[in-house]
Amino acid sequence: MEQITSLQNPKIKQLLLLQQKSSERRKTGLFVVEGQQELSHCQHAGYEIDTIFWCPALMPDFQCPANVRSFEVSREVYEKVAYRGSTEGVIAEVRTKSLQLEDLKLGNHPLIVVLESVEKPGNLGAILRSADASGVDAVVVCDPLTDLYNPNLIRSSVGAAFTVPCVACSSETCIAFLKKRNIRILTAQLQDSHLYYDTDMTCGTAVVMGTEHDGLTDLWRQAADAHIRIPMLGQIDSLNVSVSAAILMFEAVRQRQK
Repeated sequence: MEQITSLQNPKIKQLLLLQQKSSERRKTGLFVVEGQQELSHCQHAGYEIDTIFWCPALMPDFQCPANVRSFEVSREVYEKVAYRGSTEGVIAEVRTKSLQLEDLKLGNHPLIVVLESVEKPGNLGAILRSADASGVDAVVVCDPLTDLYNPNLIRSSVGAAFTVPCVACSSETCIAFLKKRNIRILTAQLQDSHLYYDTDMTCGTAVVMGTEHDGLTDLWRQAADAHIRIPMLGQIDSLNVSVSAAILMFEAVRQRQK
């Protein structure tokens, strides 16, 4: 196994580019996964690992998967390229997968979370984590402003980026998909809305969230079957989008467990 001890090594430079540039991820079809737990979720979800960088000083008992190109890296190199520094010991380049709406395997009464123009990868990662916990069937990101393989998204999801099916598409495509399958569209908005816990979520349901600053566009408001809101009792009129999404997801869980 080749050993890498310099940050000037071309393979390390490529790894850093994949972490920093969405254009590089698109060009190569690769993204970065850090940590043994995340890598395990990634493998279980059927992603193909291209290259592993392993630091024996931090993880001496790590077993590299068979038939995967791997390199030993020094502790100094690993601590420079890894977000979590010395806490893990393994980082990998993984091949992306292109999941489409038609690829989703949905039951009779699916629960889908739709996010329009999500801005912050950390928010999307947190939403995926809640989606995993609440058993959401899929998360759809419409007109995204961040790519689905952003390393901040992968890290903040703690592996849920691989356990929850996640699709990126246009709002028009998503609306047509939901209407065709008779999945009820509930848009989260303050105007002309009903309290979320008074709204039926036991049927096939898509909960649609907009950005914290601008909310949803008129396209989604007009496509909605119902408008819902979370009561705001303080002086601030909005919650972080990941918190709002979690509240609505678990309300669907509550209703479906009655």
